[in-house]
Amino acid sequence: VDDLTREQMQEYRGNDAGKPSRPSPYRDRTPEENLDLFRRMRAGEFADGEKTLRAKIDLASPNMNMRDPTIYRIKHVEHHRQGDKWCIYPMYDFAHPIQDAIEGITFSLCSLEFENHRPLYEWVITNLFGKEFPKQREFARLNVTNTVMSKRYLRELVEKNIVDGWDDPRMPTLSGLRRRGYTPTSIFKFVKDAGISKADNLVDMRQLEAVLRAELELNAQRRVAVLDPVKLIIDNYPTDQCEYFDLPNNPNRDANDSTTRKVAFTKELWIENSDFFEVPPPKFKRLTLGSEVRLMGAYLVRCTGVDKDENGKVVAIHAEADLETRNGNPADGRKVRGTIHWVSCAHCLDAEVELYDKLFTESNMNSIPDDADFKDYLNPDSVKVLQGAKLEESLKDAKPGDRFQFVRNGYFTPDSKHEGVYNRIVTLKDSFKL
Repeated sequence: VDDLTREQMQEYRGNDAGKPSRPSPYRDRTPEENLDLFRRMRAGEFADGEKTLRAKIDLASPNMNMRDPTIYRIKHVEHHRQGDKWCIYPMYDFAHPIQDAIEGITFSLCSLEFENHRPLYEWVITNLFGKEFPKQREFARLNVTNTVMSKRYLRELVEKNIVDGWDDPRMPTLSGLRRRGYTPTSIFKFVKDAGISKADNLVDMRQLEAVLRAELELNAQRRVAVLDPVKLIIDNYPTDQCEYFDLPNNPNRDANDSTTRKVAFTKELWIENSDFFEVPPPKFKRLTLGSEVRLMGAYLVRCTGVDKDENGKVVAIHAEADLETRNGNPADGRKVRGTIHWVSCAHCLDAEVELYDKLFTESNMNSIPDDADFKDYLNPDSVKVLQGAKLEESLKDAKPGDRFQFVRNGYFTPDSKHEGVYNRIVTLKDSFKL
């Protein structure tokens, strides 16, 4: 048991630049005296920092962690399980190997900064248990682009309400990835493909996204969602009529998988705002005045006019359907360049959709200047919230953990914290500009 203050202890231990250490004046206390003082520390007789328990190892060691390290200190704080029952707490380097041994850990895997802690880890194991296992092994941290892995930085984002908790879908935490919709298998494959290294590395987050896309392409059910809706009115379609079209659930999963679902078709539909232009840009292949497009899985329609509000904004598009093209193929063989998706106005769900992207604009956050504030590199477009999206009614029973491809829009999952909200898992293809 040592009476030196923290500053005095650092002075006595020397440094790894050649300054030798010298023994504490209290180093040669008898075991009986030490046990008595330690029991009194445990009983709460001393103030914080007044005494510490140190392991008597090797003051001449070139490894600073072996120069009589502190293994217990006094802290009069409440424990989250034990309350105020204890006022002495073990240091991490002492508790870590003991816990591993008790739990039967064979290999304790650490990042490289713990490499010079390994001799102390082995000293504790040998002197307390005398067993070969557990063993500590170190490897480089798996750094990923456009995010931070430091718990200190992540904690600051949470405590300052910059993100929506530890499970925010932009956070590189398991709870965040789960809420975002990432699958366990995609994470395992990503880590396996990245491999283990002793050298510092930076892995592109797009590798994880590519692994996930490949999995979802095979396994995610297709559904229709209109994220930025504008109304399309089929003028020559009966007002009170509703028919159902069979749309495939997942045409890419298996050539023999022909499962379909029925989607309602009515006079008034929702289509994407971006699928219509009065004055189309070059090479635009979707709906414009006088042009004809295919409604996915349904009829061909030709735009005949628009309704606008007092500000000149288009609020409804009028069209006429070729009712002889229920299978989407005109009898005269004419070519139709574009196909757009749709949902019935009378048979749809309202939803909020959150489009997530990279958390930081800087690819390698480890390269920012030491005096820089990491929050200055937050991506202002890391989440975009879309209100009033329209989803096909078959999604009414969807639950968190279900994953869908919203046709032409990406992969999505219901949010686990907010009903009626869908999180974008990943885009159909990478579009982020570094």
